[in-house]
Amino acid sequence: MKDAKWHWGLVDAERAKLAEMLGGLAPEQWTAPSLCENWQVRDVAAHLAAAGSTTTVHWLASMARSGFNTGRHNERLLRKQLGASPRETLENFNRSAAKCIAPLNSVTGLLGEVVVHGQDIAKALDLPLFPDPQVLRVVAEFFASRDFAVNSSTLVKGLRISAADDDFSSGAGPEVRGGLLDLLLAMAGRKQVLPRLEGAGVEELDRRIAAQART
Repeated sequence: MKDAKWHWGLVDAERAKLAEMLGGLAPEQWTAPSLCENWQVRDVAAHLAAAGSTTTVHWLASMARSGFNTGRHNERLLRKQLGASPRETLENFNRSAAKCIAPLNSVTGLLGEVVVHGQDIAKALDLPLFPDPQVLRVVAEFFASRDFAVNSSTLVKGLRISAADDDFSSGAGPEVRGGLLDLLLAMAGRKQVLPRLEGAGVEELDRRIAAQART
């Protein structure tokens, strides 16, 4: 079983890739919409800065102050990391990336946040950002096994998730098949990848993602 140090190494490597991409963005790209509904690129970067800066105690306190409304909680924390300009947002992201802080002490959960939100930015801007295959496997297994920042396990309950480019598979039922990154993003509720997936379970997964978006 891999230890926390090993998982932090994965987080550090993926945050470094994302930091390099963010550092090359033009001003107008920071205000472009991301794949994360209602958030611009800058909001997503600020959210990741918050995720890497908020201790468990402060995370729980923020949830309580937000009436245990996750959306309100996320907005509260990301506003603190936005700064006055994209440059300040990037500085806050880079500062958080130097820390070993994970929401509720879940390093794998933080890794999932970095991967998914990195893709929220990269795919929206049509920029290359390729997570390590090992990272995709770790996050996919995590998402399939439990709900954390996203209701990933609930979304795929009763479905068979099978990667076409990896030996990863999980669950039983109608199959959803595709590239591991696309499967991971689908488990995170990103409807944009559904056209690239195949199998008898895709229609049901589409229905669940749409229903979740309405709640």
